[in-house]
Amino acid sequence: MVKVCFVRRILWVRLVLVIPFCLAQETTLLGLPPVPAPSANPQTPAKIALGKTLFNDKRLSGDGSISCASCHQAEKAFADGRPLAKGIGGRIGSRNTPSLLNAAYLTSQFWDGRRASLEEQAKDPLVNPREHGLTDHDQVLRIIQANTRYPGDFRRAFGIRPSHLTIDHVAQALAAFVRTLVAGNSPFDRYLYAGQGEALSESARRGLALFRGRAQCATCHVVGPEYALFTDNGFHRLGVGFPKIEPRLADMVLGVARGRGQPVDQAIISDGEMAELGRFMVTFNPADIGRFKTPSLRNVANTAPYMHDGSVPTLFEAVEREIYYRGIETGRPLILTPQEKSDLVDFLKSLSSETLPPSS
Repeated sequence: MVKVCFVRRILWVRLVLVIPFCLAQETTLLGLPPVPAPSANPQTPAKIALGKTLFNDKRLSGDGSISCASCHQAEKAFADGRPLAKGIGGRIGSRNTPSLLNAAYLTSQFWDGRRASLEEQAKDPLVNPREHGLTDHDQVLRIIQANTRYPGDFRRAFGIRPSHLTIDHVAQALAAFVRTLVAGNSPFDRYLYAGQGEALSESARRGLALFRGRAQCATCHVVGPEYALFTDNGFHRLGVGFPKIEPRLADMVLGVARGRGQPVDQAIISDGEMAELGRFMVTFNPADIGRFKTPSLRNVANTAPYMHDGSVPTLFEAVEREIYYRGIETGRPLILTPQEKSDLVDFLKSLSSETLPPSS
């Protein structure tokens, strides 16, 4: 009898691990496409569970105070609610923490797109002195290898011995977990993709019409016929934060050119002025100065403050700022009434998902 109960318990534990994975992979959330995963890092229940543990482990920081979940908090739509990220020892970064929700769909990571995949992105914060603050990736591996739990977890996820562990295994597990952080099924999705007319208020419906029409928001925050990621995965210049570097822009650009080949990640997060150069720090193309990646607008009502530097505190102000710079970009001022701006805000609030995935 004891043996039967033990077997049943083991089967139940396996089901608990497998069911979330099956839901994430086989059930597409309303308004979203299937979650992409690279062939070199397929999703498995063991890998996702390991990634979740790593994501929440504060031991993976220089003083044991910071985990990935410190800045990407589930209750704040996997952002942190701060203007700028706060890392080890209370050190402040140079950019606003982006939400990880639906990061699996992005074609590049970070505000400037300096990493092409979640696997590449996962390695950087661990050794950034203003984030996790570890000295190098070897220190990451030593911390993991010294823990009694992790060898078994990595063996189940990758079939490796502790001596064969690399930082790529750590990054792959973290990326696998982040690919489960998807959120759709908002009132907007039910209205547009499920035909539920009552899902949106009258004001939100007017805001949607503006968003896709005269306000031209959907030019960059794309809404498709079958799903909506609310990003074009491109890079655009809104002018936010640019005035503070404009007087010495030429000297800054020359400095970057001379230091070409140096690690970009640490330079950006430790120097607020360099961070304002945006995509240029990656491409060294002058046309990319001040350009930043288009963020998704899903769950945007839960991720204030806004913009790459966290300088805009409210959603209404963010709408006003976007409208202003849209007019500058097109050369045609866009004039909206206070009611129309309020309608846009109501529409943006309708992008909040009914439920969000947990982080722990």
